[in-house]
Amino acid sequence: MLQYISATDRHHAAPVPWLSSYFLFSFAEYHDRHNTNFGPLRVFNDDSVAPQNGFPQHPHSEMEIVTLVLDGEITHQDTLGNHTAIKAGEVQRMTAGTGVAHSEMNLQDKPLHLYQLWFLPTQRGLAPSYEQKDLGFLTGHKNELVPLVTGQKVLEDVVYMNSNSTVYWANLGAGKEIDFKTFPLRLAFLYVKEGSLLVNGVALGPNDQARIGDEHSVRIVAEKDAQFILIDLPASEANY
Repeated sequence: MLQYISATDRHHAAPVPWLSSYFLFSFAEYHDRHNTNFGPLRVFNDDSVAPQNGFPQHPHSEMEIVTLVLDGEITHQDTLGNHTAIKAGEVQRMTAGTGVAHSEMNLQDKPLHLYQLWFLPTQRGLAPSYEQKDLGFLTGHKNELVPLVTGQKVLEDVVYMNSNSTVYWANLGAGKEIDFKTFPLRLAFLYVKEGSLLVNGVALGPNDQARIGDEHSVRIVAEKDAQFILIDLPASEANY
């Protein structure tokens, strides 16, 4: 079963002049009781932040927060003592756990583009923690799914999170294809950054999404050069 959601059906929010955000799930002032999560994936925001602006310090708890920087640079600071810069092609994970506060600022002179993902954790009451890696996902590893973040410890050279999920990225050339093996107790979420794809025969363009369940495989064919994110998820929301 594949649910296709057009880019035009995303919720667009511009609460302040420096932020343009597309919410794929209920978030902030946008609430749709039929669109609160997909398995443990609770938030997927496609954010653009103007230069010399950003998110001032604010708290979180009991959530795995993943950020993929697509263009520009974030300056991150938190109450754990971390103060870092995250550039395009880098991945950040923050376990909010029992509570942490952080800021995410664009201190550069160019716009910042990022994906912000929140996952319900497999366990509550975790100690807050932070991890960041340069995985070069925007330019490397052509025509394959590259794991970026996972809670499945069999994978190496990735960012670890406390969710039985894996975030993949792909740079897929026109005419190339990927067959992703799954099974009915798992879900697959796919979001296109650019290009065009056929996903199990359904056409997807830039900023379209597919939510897939009760399948044994996902066949992805690029009609044009494409970049996309694919998230492998358990069918249940969380395991606690």
